[in-house]
Amino acid sequence: MITVAMDTATARCTVAVTDGTTTLEAHVDGARRHTRDALGLVDQLIREVGAAPGDIGAVMSGDGPGSFTGLRVATSIAKALVWDRAGVTWRVAPSLLIQGLPHLPTAGGRLLALSDALRGDVYAGCWDVGPDGIAPVGGPPRSMSPADLAAFGSPTAIVGDISERLVAAVQAVTGAAAITGAAALPDARTLLTLAGIPGGCAPVADPERWTPTYGRPVEAQAVWERKHGRVLPDQTYRSG
Repeated sequence: MITVAMDTATARCTVAVTDGTTTLEAHVDGARRHTRDALGLVDQLIREVGAAPGDIGAVMSGDGPGSFTGLRVATSIAKALVWDRAGVTWRVAPSLLIQGLPHLPTAGGRLLALSDALRGDVYAGCWDVGPDGIAPVGGPPRSMSPADLAAFGSPTAIVGDISERLVAAVQAVTGAAAITGAAALPDARTLLTLAGIPGGCAPVADPERWTPTYGRPVEAQAVWERKHGRVLPDQTYRSG
């Protein structure tokens, strides 16, 4: 049995495959490459561990918040891999947790992970990580202003896939520098490790109806609602 893990919430599409003995990861950078390359990476890594698609027994994916299009890529692949296949499980974990967890010390601590939510805001998720597992602080990841980050206290590590302007704003509020740049991008192998940590991931009970956490309406929807002064009637693509 093999496990396939994916995260496509950021500008990096990262895929990992493990057979329990060998674990491989591959990624591409650039948001416009997700749709083109994600499924190919899955197929490539399955072959490189000496397996076939029929050997997939578990799927894991990052559930956002993040790029609307990117999240739908991983979600679509995951749904295809579990569709009408009894015994194939699907678990999800917050994409921000996947980004930030490797930067905590071995002993754990409080993690504050961020990504750019546009319009001057950040997507923020905060967790306490310790021997007993992972527990969210202040609720699930969501969009907020940098000023709101003060509510999370003094994190052990701040990790942010954010612009330079937001880096300065975050430091002004928290008094600490964020880990940014390539180091703040996700690695799907981290998603695999979350499977063995209490509170690290959650099962998807209804794959057909499940949607990722977009964090906020997509920009086109926001523009429409500002222009018309009311909620977009079609709720299909509203934030989850």
